[in-house]
Amino acid sequence: MIDFLLTSDDPLSKLLVEKGITSWHTLIDFIKNVPYGRNANRTDSKLVITENRGTCSSKHALLKKIANLHQQTDIELIIGIYKMNATNTPKIGTVLTDHDLTYIPEAHTYLRYHNITIDATSVNSNFDLIKDDLLLEEIIQPDQVGEYKVNYHQNYIKNWIISEEVDFSFTKIWELREQCIANLSL
Repeated sequence: MIDFLLTSDDPLSKLLVEKGITSWHTLIDFIKNVPYGRNANRTDSKLVITENRGTCSSKHALLKKIANLHQQTDIELIIGIYKMNATNTPKIGTVLTDHDLTYIPEAHTYLRYHNITIDATSVNSNFDLIKDDLLLEEIIQPDQVGEYKVNYHQNYIKNWIISEEVDFSFTKIWELREQCIANLSL
């Protein structure tokens, strides 16, 4: 696996180095240990550090920004839509089964270096749990983890509701999805 020193002179890299994070590997370990939670602004990567929390989107956007600042262009930021259920995402609890749903399409963000997937969402993250349930993947840029990702995800769900003839409105599915995400923070 790739490793490199954080030597860029930008403010984000300097902030990390001040915290004793001097290499890519130590950064990934640090990010995995940052508690899961939404930031005040999902596109401001610095907030993962200053607020000491982040989601898959904000954490991996930060990692991709650092990779870009260090000319590591082989590290890609990916948005994947997968069939989220209690088997591959156990912490969601019984929200879906309580509503007779086998899954909800969920957008997950992670990194890929050649054929190696890096999921630094938490110390317990295991991409292997969702890889067989992936519906699609798209390479994105760090600034796309905000409005672009939300719109992309919501449009996917709206089309899924129609194509799968789901008996719930988009509003209800999104509400159930938000309950699942809230359970991930517990």
